[in-house]
Amino acid sequence: MRITLLASLLCVAQPAASHAQALQHGKYIVEQIGMCADCHTPRDDQGNLVAPESLHGAPIGFRPLHPMPFAEQAPRIAGLPANWTPQQTATFLSTGKRPDGTFARPPMPAYRLSTEDAWAVVTYLKSLK
Repeated sequence: MRITLLASLLCVAQPAASHAQALQHGKYIVEQIGMCADCHTPRDDQGNLVAPESLHGAPIGFRPLHPMPFAEQAPRIAGLPANWTPQQTATFLSTGKRPDGTFARPPMPAYRLSTEDAWAVVTYLKSLK
């Protein structure tokens, strides 16, 4: 009983990640792991990402070989996806389920981020204009 109580108190005593840490971690996930800009950022005529429009949505630059439900436009995610709350965005990132109950369609991967990682991504996306 005492050990369980002590373990519970130690877990509560651990500081939560600071906003700055969550922001950096979210940026790392978005830019280095998820590579979100590859689809959610427009490209110029030479195929280079248009940096000032980063994560503002873009046409998908490829087509599947076989018929499938396919999104032709990657939505804006800077500032959070349109009409999505932070909670809905975190849920999507951790379950793949959109607010309307449907799941991500190709080419969007069905991410299954941990709660901490999902909220770090939400923190980062909210910080973008």
